[in-house]
Amino acid sequence: MTVGWRVDERVGDAASLHARWPATESRPDERAVAVCRPEGPAVVLGSTQPVATVDGHRADAAGVAVVRRRSGGGAVLVTPGDPAWIDAWVPAGDPLWHRDVGRAFDWLGDVWVEALRRVGIDGVAAHRHAPVSCTRWSSLACFGGIGSGEVVTDDGRKVVGLAQRRIRQGAWFHGACIIRWDPRPLVELLDLAPQEREAAVADLSTAGAGVADLTGRRGAPVADVTGVTSAFLASLP
Repeated sequence: MTVGWRVDERVGDAASLHARWPATESRPDERAVAVCRPEGPAVVLGSTQPVATVDGHRADAAGVAVVRRRSGGGAVLVTPGDPAWIDAWVPAGDPLWHRDVGRAFDWLGDVWVEALRRVGIDGVAAHRHAPVSCTRWSSLACFGGIGSGEVVTDDGRKVVGLAQRRIRQGAWFHGACIIRWDPRPLVELLDLAPQEREAAVADLSTAGAGVADLTGRRGAPVADVTGVTSAFLASLP
């Protein structure tokens, strides 16, 4: 337990990790955090994205599963080592709960900013405005746009992506903090024409940033999933 929070270590395939979180069903009145460790690579689609977003033949050949989450946003590639995937549960009526779906991310964005500070990254902030598109691929890939609460560098590169799923008992937040940013592995799996694929890689390359790259450039120890996770847990309110 972290003070005031139940902490779960969840290991499984990405589809199972997104489908159910048993702690939110058995004890929905408690705040909870889940450190999620997918056993294999997967492209996770947003709730409104068609399966045809991904080129099925390419995904099969690469051994990458295609799954869907019940929250909005674009596609994310998850692997056992990247990103740091941390979910949070806030019961309805909790002091951290907010009726406004956009404002509901405020506390979580602040936690991520503090966590990154703990691993040696300054110059980041939580986005506090309406979602914006930083590339023309924002409806396709999560890191092509910036939503409420998401953490960005001073020059506008996204480090942490967030999504939210609401039910009557509370809000289930998904968080993905990139360790090393390279959009090509995701883009190579999308159903795009060759010219579009190269354009997407070029645009998305400057839209995101990984914590290992940011800490390495600043001379601090290079951050990894374990360090980011520990820093997040230590930053919880």
